[in-house]
Amino acid sequence: MQTSPHFIAAIDQGTTSTRCVIYDENAAVVGVGQYEHEQIFPQKGWVEHDPNEIWDNVRRCVATALAEANIPRESIAAVGITNQRETTVVWDKNTGQPVYNAIVWQDTRTSSICEELAAGHGIDRWREQTGLLLNSYPAGPKIRWILDNVDQAREKAERGELLFGTIDSWILWNLTGGAEGDEDQPAVHATDVTNASRTLLMDLKTLQWDLKICAEMGIPESMLPEIKPSVSHFGTVRQRGTIGGVPIAGILGDQQSAMFGQACFSPGDAKNTYGTGLFLLLNTGKEPKSSANGLITTVCYQIENQKPVYALEGSVSMGGALVQWLRDNLGLINSAHEIEETAAQVPDNGGVYIVPAFSGLFAPRWRADARGVIVGLTRFANKHHIARAVLEATAYQTREVVDAMVADSQVPVTTLKVDGGMVKNELLMQFQADILGAQVARPRNIETTALGAAFAAGLGVGFFESLDELHAQSAVDATWDPKMPADDVDKLFAEWNKAVERTLNWEE
Repeated sequence: MQTSPHFIAAIDQGTTSTRCVIYDENAAVVGVGQYEHEQIFPQKGWVEHDPNEIWDNVRRCVATALAEANIPRESIAAVGITNQRETTVVWDKNTGQPVYNAIVWQDTRTSSICEELAAGHGIDRWREQTGLLLNSYPAGPKIRWILDNVDQAREKAERGELLFGTIDSWILWNLTGGAEGDEDQPAVHATDVTNASRTLLMDLKTLQWDLKICAEMGIPESMLPEIKPSVSHFGTVRQRGTIGGVPIAGILGDQQSAMFGQACFSPGDAKNTYGTGLFLLLNTGKEPKSSANGLITTVCYQIENQKPVYALEGSVSMGGALVQWLRDNLGLINSAHEIEETAAQVPDNGGVYIVPAFSGLFAPRWRADARGVIVGLTRFANKHHIARAVLEATAYQTREVVDAMVADSQVPVTTLKVDGGMVKNELLMQFQADILGAQVARPRNIETTALGAAFAAGLGVGFFESLDELHAQSAVDATWDPKMPADDVDKLFAEWNKAVERTLNWEE
């Protein structure tokens, strides 16, 4: 049994599940553990997770991955963390207990808070400093909601008793000891620049908390974690842990981690992740660029002692989650992978379009008043057409974001790198290439989110020597070129836009 540190562990905490993936020196997977967690919907538009369940699943999946790899913890050179972004946890630093469930990035309960904060200023109030629009997506308004609505939360926060973190901070704090941390080595309360850039509280240029915005939003500075580069030393796993003593050397928000895993290190590199949502990022280099077309500006990654790299991003809330809805809410399929076979039973959508504005429309339209619709139904339509419309919605939403990105950057997209669970669906990949009029390229390892965290952690401890080495580790598995006649593409996309118009002004 190999005992020298020849492996990297990546903890990938996503919207629907938590995974630990262990990689060897060639970035090959040697062990995986994965557990789903409950999706909690207390009211219309509210989405929550239990932070304790997530932490329990972190421990379980690490142990499972180690067991599957059949290696001791001494073989792990470093741990990387990647996580669902914007999802907000507030906890008591003395007890380690959350004061409320985690409020998930998809949650829209903070819309009224955002309207209050935007009054007289507009949703661009803090865009120049933060790169973000003032809406229910970022973490900042979610913190404000917890402080305003949980009994005694604001009083405790102002006494310095509460901590805030996105999920990476919650995992890091617990990995390094939690409330039981030693006086000599207290639990680490930190985050990285990519996650901090999703809060509406960090200045994009200084990479520090903007205390003026914090005060205007009513968030005490004492709650906030330290901001560190994505590739740096974050701490060491507590000794009693399954991988006790292992350094934590990389943290990235999930979409930035997918960029890292796809080796999108140069300006102009772009990728789209087909996960719970859809997230298209374009590397714009070492200066933040603002968007005139509904995209947001974010930090792509930062390596310690180097300048940060920035990105433009288009975020869509419903990608794979729409397939999950088709399975769980409508019962039209029994498992997610069935959708390709079901959709392939018909040659086209039969005139049916689904616009999944369940939490409003995200990029590039940003309409919180929109709600989901199914249009074009006739007696001819059946479950196969609906399944096909679900897949097509994914491609249309991606096209909208690509069009916005091209308008902002003036750089045409000739090849789109793709990753995430949905890219196994070859019917979707071909339709995506058709609707974009561009090649779609799928990597050998489609789970690039976990791979990016492993790359970052490995780079942080010298397990990997350079970005060039990481680039050499990425390989293309398959490509799809457009085949559909341009007139057919134009007709489909025009009808999609008619369908989107039907979603607007539904919520007052």
